[in-house]
Amino acid sequence: MISRVAVKGMVTTLLVVHLISSPAIAQLYGNRDVMIGNHAAVYDSSGMLMPWISWQDAVDREMKWYLNCPVTHGYPNFVWMTFMDGNYQPDPSRSDFIPAMQNGMGIISYLKYYVHDKRRNKKVLEWAKFMGDYLINESNTPDSGRYPRFTRSTGISARFPQPADCGTQGDRPFEIEPDKGAIAGYALMLLYQETGENKYLSQGLHNAEVLIANMGQGDSARSPWPFRADYRTGEGRGNVSGDMVYILRLFDVLSAMGHSECTGPRQQLWKWILNDQLPDLAKGGMLWDQFFEDHDEANDRTAWAPLNLARYLLEKKETIDSAWQRHARELIEFVNHNFTGINHGVNICGEQDHDKDPWGGILSTYGAVLAMYTAATGSNEFKGLSVQALNFATYALNDDGCPCERAGFSPCRGGWQEDAHTDKIHNFIDALEAKSKW
Repeated sequence: MISRVAVKGMVTTLLVVHLISSPAIAQLYGNRDVMIGNHAAVYDSSGMLMPWISWQDAVDREMKWYLNCPVTHGYPNFVWMTFMDGNYQPDPSRSDFIPAMQNGMGIISYLKYYVHDKRRNKKVLEWAKFMGDYLINESNTPDSGRYPRFTRSTGISARFPQPADCGTQGDRPFEIEPDKGAIAGYALMLLYQETGENKYLSQGLHNAEVLIANMGQGDSARSPWPFRADYRTGEGRGNVSGDMVYILRLFDVLSAMGHSECTGPRQQLWKWILNDQLPDLAKGGMLWDQFFEDHDEANDRTAWAPLNLARYLLEKKETIDSAWQRHARELIEFVNHNFTGINHGVNICGEQDHDKDPWGGILSTYGAVLAMYTAATGSNEFKGLSVQALNFATYALNDDGCPCERAGFSPCRGGWQEDAHTDKIHNFIDALEAKSKW
C-alpha cells in the first residue's frame, strides 16, 4: 500500500515514498532488465522513473499506428470493436463492445491531437468523423420508448447497425447508460464545431433532449439519472451514476449556442453537483459509484468520475465555481486516498474499488488532471506524481506505436481499445499543454 501522511487534516500522497520504503525498489534504479509492460524500466540517479521515449513521441507513434488501421465495413476497424489485437483484428473470444464511451472519447482525443498538431494532418479529422458517423448511423436505440435514437453504451462488435437487444457487459439487452449518451453527444458537438456538419449537431442535441426528458430530482442518495435504464420503459437500475460532468458539458455547449432549453436543466444539475455530490467526498463517496460498463457491483466508486469533474473545474475556474481550486484538490485527494498504490516505485492510479490495475485510460487521466492542476494553480504539490504516472504509461506502447491496454504487467499488443488508445490520447495532449505552462 502507498504511504501517506496527514497534513493539516488532508491526506497528501508522499512523492518520495519509493525512495525510503523498500530496498527491493532501490535495486531497480540501475537495473535495465526490469520490465514495465513492453520496455525495460529506466530510472534516473535519484530513482525516479523516466519515460522510455518522450510523451510527444509516444503520442505521435501511437497516432501513426492507428491512422494505418484498415477500413472495413465502412470504418477503421478499431471504431467497431473494443477488443482489437496488434494486427488490427478482433479478438475472437470477445464480441462485447462499448460504442459510446470508446468513440466519444476517441473523437475528443482525435480533435485535441488535430488542434495540437496545428490541423496539419487531415486524416486525423477524417478518422474522428468516422467515429462520429458510426455513432450516428450504427449505434442508436430504436426510434421508440423513453430513450429513442439514443447512443448505446454497449453493443456487439461488427454489427451494422446494432440490434435492438444489443446490450452486453454489465448492461441488460435493452439497457442504456445515460451518461454514456452524454459523452457521445458532447463529442459530436465538438465535431460539429470543427466541421460545421449539421448531422453531428442533430444527434448531439437529440441526446441532450432525451436526457432532459428523463431527468429526475437528485438528492443525497441518488443522481438525477440512474446509472442504467431500460430504453423502452425508462426503468432505472443503479441509483447513482458518478459521471454527471459529461451531461453538464453537453448542456453547457448547447446553452452557449443558444439552446435555452438546456439552460434550466444545466443549472439544476450543477446545483446537485455543488450541493450534494461534492460534499459527499467527505462522507465516503457514495455519490461517486458506477461508471464502467463492465461492472454493476454495489458500492463500486470510481476514480474516473471525480478526476473528470476536477478536469472540468480546472478548465472553467471562476466562471463556474468560485471555490474551483479547493474542490479540484478535494477530488484529487479523494482519488489519491482510495485508488492509488505503488507499482515499480511509481504512484499509479486504478479505475475503481473493484479494479485498481493501471489501465491506460485511468492512469493517463490521473496524470493529465494532476498536470492541469499544476498549471492552473501554480502549485507543485502533484507535479511529480503527474510526471511519474505519465512516464509509467509510456511503457505500454510498443516500438511501432501499437499500444497495450495497460502498463506494469506482461508485454502485450492491443486489447481494450478505450484503455489502449481512445481515452488516452486526449490526456497526453492535456498534459503536454499543461507542462508547457510550468
